Amino acid sequence: MLINSPLEQFEIHSIIPIAINSLGINISFTNSSLFMVLAVMTVSAVIIFSTTNATFVPGRWQSFVEEVYEFVYNILIESVGPKGLKYFPLIFSIFTFILSCNLLGMIPYSFTVTSHLVVTLGLGLSIFIGITIIGFLEHGFHYFSLLVPQGVAKPMVPVLVAIETIGYIVKPFSLSIRLFANMMAGHTLLKIIAGFSWSMFGIGGIFYALGIIPLLLLFVLVGLEIAIACIQAYVFTLLICSFLADAIHLH
Repeated sequence: MLINSPLEQFEIHSIIPIAINSLGINISFTNSSLFMVLAVMTVSAVIIFSTTNATFVPGRWQSFVEEVYEFVYNILIESVGPKGLKYFPLIFSIFTFILSCNLLGMIPYSFTVTSHLVVTLGLGLSIFIGITIIGFLEHGFHYFSLLVPQGVAKPMVPVLVAIETIGYIVKPFSLSIRLFANMMAGHTLLKIIAGFSWSMFGIGGIFYALGIIPLLLLFVLVGLEIAIACIQAYVFTLLICSFLADAIHLH
């Protein structure tokens, strides 16, 4: 019996090849690109559908969108404060995009965009560079004071500044790796258990009955993975808000 590799689900396939071989450039439209477009379209469709002809007493979809809006709003206010409200559209877009990518990846035979480090790292780095620019626009060169811990003896300042600088540079990488690792590990585990259950069913006999055990476990893990998909979108957004708070308030 042929069982596909659990890592096969992460392979990127070209849908519309676009390559300039002479320059070594490949900007093909892939399955990853497709599901990023679908994520944006899904979020846009839900928001447009829910807010068109909005009523004072909201229906189910309007209530859902308002709850998500309020959830992200509270994260931003609690982390950054009122000065961060002008960045709410960015934070809301980040949360809904990651959440939709994570949940779309739970559909069988779909593709999980956030299971690729190149996607999460590109997203994390671009946002982090933007937040750094915000910090310099807010404080100028005084923004470097973020790297100098307060109340530290002067002889220790160079060492601690070096440590703080490394920690500052590592932030977007840890942010990106956390999301990528959680999504990839969860989906890999689901595929392994599904393959194990399918193999037992294929053997037959007593193994056919025993195959129900990993199948039941699979259903439990699917529920857990959906919860992790939501939690990871929340954690990513919360950490971005934390970085933004540091850039604005120099905490």
